[in-house]
Amino acid sequence: MTTLETTRWPDLTAAADAVLLPGFHGHRAPAWLRRRIAGSLGGVCLFGSNVGDPEQLRALTDSLRAEREDVVISVDEEGGGVTRLDSATGSRFPGVAALGRVDDLDLTERVGRAVGVLVAQAGITLNFAPCADVNLDPLNPVIGIRSFGADPALVARHTAAFLRGHQSAGVAACAKHYPGHGDTAVDTHLSVAVIDSDLDSLRSTALLPFAAAIEAGVASVMAGHLLVPSVDARPASVSGRWLTEILRTEMGFTGAVVTDALEMAAIAGRYGMAQGAVMAVEAGADLLCLGADDATPELLDAIGAALVGAVRSGRIPESRLYEAAQRSLLLAARPVEPAPVDVDADRRLSLQAATRALHIVGPLPTLVQGVVVVRCEAGRNFAIGTVPWGPMTAVPAAFGAREVVLTRENASVTDVQTRLGDAAQVLVVTSDRHRYPWMQDVVRLVRAARPDAVLVEMGTSDVAEDDAPAIASFGSGLTNNQAVVQALIGRTAS
Repeated sequence: MTTLETTRWPDLTAAADAVLLPGFHGHRAPAWLRRRIAGSLGGVCLFGSNVGDPEQLRALTDSLRAEREDVVISVDEEGGGVTRLDSATGSRFPGVAALGRVDDLDLTERVGRAVGVLVAQAGITLNFAPCADVNLDPLNPVIGIRSFGADPALVARHTAAFLRGHQSAGVAACAKHYPGHGDTAVDTHLSVAVIDSDLDSLRSTALLPFAAAIEAGVASVMAGHLLVPSVDARPASVSGRWLTEILRTEMGFTGAVVTDALEMAAIAGRYGMAQGAVMAVEAGADLLCLGADDATPELLDAIGAALVGAVRSGRIPESRLYEAAQRSLLLAARPVEPAPVDVDADRRLSLQAATRALHIVGPLPTLVQGVVVVRCEAGRNFAIGTVPWGPMTAVPAAFGAREVVLTRENASVTDVQTRLGDAAQVLVVTSDRHRYPWMQDVVRLVRAARPDAVLVEMGTSDVAEDDAPAIASFGSGLTNNQAVVQALIGRTAS
């Protein structure tokens, strides 16, 4: 071992702990986790359950760093639909689908920096953003508005712009989900997603944004649990072909490789988390994400023991484990004096971006008092969680709006229609309605009762002239909701 390895990680058990990135619940870290950080645990991943207000969050991250300065503190703060720091209200940023629609690289870089400043001020060192996925499959259940779009070249240039802005705030960015989750119809939280393309095709589509991210100096890449049978029989996150031969040797990436969460069914259900961890490090991963629900001391012990056993048996070279541990330190650096968050500037920038992304077919009626909002709720995926969404989050209280939430199970609007006739105005809100026939039925039924109802589409389905009056936002964060409401009120962003 080198001097650094000997002093920083005195044995294999310490080195194994250094590649783990668990989550936890609550506004304070449990004692067992703090003790582990004081030793050699690689870091933590924060979720919405860890976030109360800015002061509490900064106190939490300061307490973790007080245990050990070089600890990785990570989060999923993509903006738009996926937010942890704004999980109680919805994101203050518009999300990348809206940025891709606007297609203004300077704007994307400015938003990327604003996200980076917010994360830096919270004391976080690594943000799992941006999504570099090309949203090629319209039935994709997990990417959608998290992608800049369906054009590989557009996604590539905006991925590079966002991460340049983000990393200029001193926080490591992460291009995900390598080698591309956009051309899939399966959520890897639930099963393995299979990509039926060959490597040559992927080089000009899904891999193009990752090449752009590497060229722009991205600090880390997140490997997804994506199976490409024409390339390897293993998912990319546990594939040496993908992580070492292609990402490092062919594409020239020298930063840290982080896995998507190992508790996801694509890995845990197929190999088990401990075996999946061994396979990932063996393949070339440097930091292993573990979920908040599953990350117990016993699980970390089991994964650590499996990694140590793999080294002692000769399956994983000792140098590979220490290399992974050392790369994890690259993601622990934080700005010495992070810039203060300018809430008003962020609001103006974000609202301008979200407003520019709107697609309106109309004319739209002006929002009036007594509006009824019929919102179609398909259930949020694991990545998005329970973040509130829809125009009701942004309608001023003076309008006296009422919301009716419909799901596939209660999508019959027979009793709702009787109430719609007396409503001063009706909005029918959908997200990715092209994926849900029941949502399309709801729109037809509402329009049958109220032909003047405004369709508000907040996913990737867009709207056409035949849908008028209608508005598409290409995002469901708080700022997207505000842009929709402002358009209905008749105001413009300033």
